[in-house]
Amino acid sequence: MDKLLTVEEAAELLNTSPRFVRRLIAERRIEFVKLGRPVRIRESAVIAYVVAGTVTPMHKTDAGRAA
Repeated sequence: MDKLLTVEEAAELLNTSPRFVRRLIAERRIEFVKLGRPVRIRESAVIAYVVAGTVTPMHKTDAGRAA
């Protein structure tokens, strides 16, 4: 089972502010667990969010194909 992170711990892992993480939760852009009133985020959900937003670099040969 993944470690459940608080908003503050997830923000530290992402190197962002807790406000940004709360916005991700409010906009349902990251998976979270609601335990009554408190909200927790699985460590794997944070990693999945980062992977989903990762952009691969373009090579010089790909430059003409960019749209």
